[in-house]
Parts: sequence; structure tokens; C-alpha cells
Amino acid sequence: MLSYALRRIVIVVITLLAASVVVFAVLEIVPGDPARLMLGINATEDAVAALRQQMGLDQPLVIRYFAWIGGMLTGDFGRSYTYSVPVIDLIRERFVVSLPLALMALALSTAIAIPVGIFSAARRGTAADTGVMAATQLGIAIPNFWFAILLVYVFAIALRLVPAGGFPGWEAGIGKALAALILPAVALALPQAAILARVTRSALLDVLGEDYIRTARAKGLPARLVLRRHALRNTLIPVLTILGLQFAFLLAGTIIIENVFYLPGLGRLVFQAITQRDLIVVESVVVLLVATVVIVNFLVDLAYAWADPRLRRR
Repeated sequence: MLSYALRRIVIVVITLLAASVVVFAVLEIVPGDPARLMLGINATEDAVAALRQQMGLDQPLVIRYFAWIGGMLTGDFGRSYTYSVPVIDLIRERFVVSLPLALMALALSTAIAIPVGIFSAARRGTAADTGVMAATQLGIAIPNFWFAILLVYVFAIALRLVPAGGFPGWEAGIGKALAALILPAVALALPQAAILARVTRSALLDVLGEDYIRTARAKGLPARLVLRRHALRNTLIPVLTILGLQFAFLLAGTIIIENVFYLPGLGRLVFQAITQRDLIVVESVVVLLVATVVIVNFLVDLAYAWADPRLRRR
């Protein structure tokens, strides 16, 4: 297991280095000069040149890249061009919103999807199975931003049970903070739960058709024990794959939902930084999100090896 983990760590490091090069290169070729954008179209060339020198934009790309990577490795993500504060402070301020939101959405998605997938697979071909598949198809088809607006109208405007948007901060109390995140979490979780439920059902049906399952049934084991002891563990690999991908999406792909609910998260920060050409913020946040995705996938690979020892032997 240790040698397997070390091999995966090497792949993680190489992936992160490649991703940092791609992110830096792509953002550098995007049209627009941050210095001119900050000073306005009426700024003189001397003023623009002075600001570019102050921000380090006059340095060669290679030097700027290694300075940026070296700073990130020591915890110095640079200073925001727009806000004139350390980028790490902006990320820390927004991360405490995006991470709990992603974890809440993932927990809701998993709590709904896996029991529904098991229920549907155990009743294959019945009216209940057909109803579940129809509901999951609807959940996949509905755009989450439209579902978010519907949730706001029903639970925030009509019933007035939770806030319609904004985030009071954790210092206002855990109850108020969670109340502000519950609708965004539900809006993110239900479409993902529909996908996960279908994957769980499909994986479980594949396992239930295996010879060892038929042997267990032939020995007289109850269907519930066959499902719990023999089938569920062997469905973990596809389920873990989807969970890893969903967590990455929930953490990095919440720009629309954060704008609908006016949440000060990482997605909204990236959106604002792109519009303001705040390259250092965009680069740092994107690389941080890439690192989070790669690390989550690394943990999923370790979970694969735990669930299926054959992977460690390979």
C-alpha cells in the first residue's frame, strides 16, 4: 500500500507542475493589460509603464512564473492588483464559504443518492424503479441555477424560512451561517444526487449479476445479507469515482450558484478577478482549485486500493 501511495504522490506532483504551467501560460495570453485597466483609458504611457514595473509585469515570463511558484510554495501568493491586499487573505476569506458549501452539498447528495440507488436496484423493473429513474432523469435535466431561483421563491420569499441570499459570516453564529448556505447546498446537491443515484443503481446491478452473488443466493442467504455483505463493497469504485468528481465540481464550479445567492465564495472571487483582469488572483485561485481536485483524486485512488486489493498488486 505504501509503494502504491508513493507512486501516486509522484503523479500528483507532476500533474500540479504541469497544471501551473498551463494556467500561467493561458492567462498570460489573454488580451488586456491589468495596469491600463486599473488606470483607465486616459492614462499616459509613462504612468502605465510605472505601474507595470511596480506590479512586476515588466519582468520576463519565466522569471515571473518561478517567482509566482516559489511564493506559493512558501505561502506568499502575491498581492491583488485590484484590492491591494495579499491574495492569501482573499482566498482564506472566501474559502471558509466555498468549502462548507461544497461539503454540505456533497453530504446531502450522498445521503440521498446511495439509498435511492440501492432501493432502485433492489426493485429492478418494478414501478418503483421506473419512478426513481424518471425522477433522476428530471434532476439531471433541470439547470441548477433555475432550481436555485425556484428554491429562493418558495422557501425564502413565500415561506420566509431561510434568507434569500448573502452570507452573515461565521462570527454571526453557526445557525445563521448554515441557514444562509442550506438553499445553495440543496440547489447544488439534488442534480448531483440524481447522477450518483443512477451510477449506484447501474454499478449495483452489474455486481448482482456476478457468479459469486448467484452462489451466495444459492446457499440460502437472505437478499438483504447478499446485498450488504457481498454486493455493496464491490460497487464502491464507480461510486467513489463520481464522488471525487462531484466534490471537485462543487468546490470549483459554483460561480453561477454563488452569484444567484450572492455568496462571497471562491467562484465569485474568480469571476470578479477575471472581469477586473486581476491575474495574480485568478492564477492563484485556479491553481489552488486544481490542487484540491488532484488531491481529492489522489485520496479516491487510495480508497480504490482499499476497496479492491487487486489494484495494489498491479
